[in-house]
Amino acid sequence: MDTNVIDSITGKGNLRFTEMTRLLFFGIPWPFTKFMIFDNDLVRKSGLLNIREDDCLMYKITDVQIRRGVMQRLFGLSTLRCLTSDVTDKEITLKNIKNGPAIKDFLVEQSERARLLRRTVNMQNIGFDHDGNPDAEDML
Repeated sequence: MDTNVIDSITGKGNLRFTEMTRLLFFGIPWPFTKFMIFDNDLVRKSGLLNIREDDCLMYKITDVQIRRGVMQRLFGLSTLRCLTSDVTDKEITLKNIKNGPAIKDFLVEQSERARLLRRTVNMQNIGFDHDGNPDAEDML
């Protein structure tokens, strides 16, 4: 395998966005939660005295939802909700951030690209019950 492909799978890649949670009014940065979005990784760094850093690889992001309330739209903010297959965080919320639509598009595109690069297939059990057996209706 080409070393460039291995580096693009295992490395964080280029830093694409740096955002921090903001106060809803006037969009003032609230520096206790910071998000760094790389080509292959989403990193959340939070805390004041005790810093916690958590990351989620792009290929583990399965869906991204954007919400923009009236006050958020007024101040140019968005809330992104990322559903993941990560062990530590099944859901990552980027609350009251700027550039929400652009970040959402980037996360969706990069997560799909990362799954294709890793040859990881995200499949749903359509046509199967909770025990993994085919539904009777699908057998007709």
